[in-house]
Amino acid sequence: MSAPLSQTIQLGRKLRMTTRLSDADISAIEQLPAVIKVLDARTALLYEGDRPSRSCVVVSGLLCRSKSIEDGRRQYLSFHIPGDLPDLQSLHLHVMDHDLLALSHSTVAFIEHEDLRELALERPQVGLALWRDTLIDASVFREWIINVGRRDASERLSHLIFEVGWRMKAMGLGEIEHFEMPINQMDLADALGISTVHVNRVLQELRRRGLLDFKAGFVTIKDADGLMALSGFDPLYLHQSEQADAGASANANG
Repeated sequence: MSAPLSQTIQLGRKLRMTTRLSDADISAIEQLPAVIKVLDARTALLYEGDRPSRSCVVVSGLLCRSKSIEDGRRQYLSFHIPGDLPDLQSLHLHVMDHDLLALSHSTVAFIEHEDLRELALERPQVGLALWRDTLIDASVFREWIINVGRRDASERLSHLIFEVGWRMKAMGLGEIEHFEMPINQMDLADALGISTVHVNRVLQELRRRGLLDFKAGFVTIKDADGLMALSGFDPLYLHQSEQADAGASANANG
C-alpha cells in the first residue's frame, strides 16, 4: 500500500542525530512517497545479485545484512533497527553484493531511488545526511570486523548487545537496561561467528555473573557498567551527536 513516510518520524530523527537538518528538511523526508510492506520473520527482501530500484526504511522490527559461502554457512554483517536505511548503497551500487533479511516480523517503507536522488539534489543537507549515514555504516562494519576477529566470545556477545541497546536508546526505542531484540541464539551465532552451543554457554556465564539476561527476544542488562567494561564498548564508532541534533533545532528555529 502507498503512504507518505510521515507515519513515522524515525528516519528524520536518526539523520538529525548526525546532521543539522531544518524542519523543512524533515518535512520533505516525511513526505517522500513510500510503499509500506509488512514482512514475516525470516523473509528475504533482497538477494545477492539483485538490482533494486528502491531502498527501504525500517519502520518496525529487526533486519540484517548477510553473506553466505558455498557450503551454506552464513555471516551476519549488521543489524538494522527502526529508522535505518539498510540498503541505501543500492542508490549508487546497482547490484547487491549481499542479502537483506527480516529477522523478525517487520514493517518497511520502500522509497524509489529516483525520489531519493531528487530529494538529495533539492535539499543538499539531506543529501549530506544520507552520505554521512553510509559512512557511519562503514564505521560499524569496521567495528564488527574487530569484534569477530579479535574479541573472545564473551566480549563479542557483550559488545553486540551493548551496541544494539545503545542504538535503540538513541532512537527512543528502549533503555540500555531493557530492550527488545527479537532474535534467537542461532542468529547471535551467525552474527558472532561462533556455534549456537557456544552462544548458549556464553549467555549462561553472563547470567551467572549477574551481567545480563536474554529471554524470549528481550535483553535485560543487570550490570551496565560491568558489561560495558567486559565488552570494551566505546560509542565513538556510531558517530551519534546530540549537539548536531540540538544544532538542527536551533537552526530550524533561528
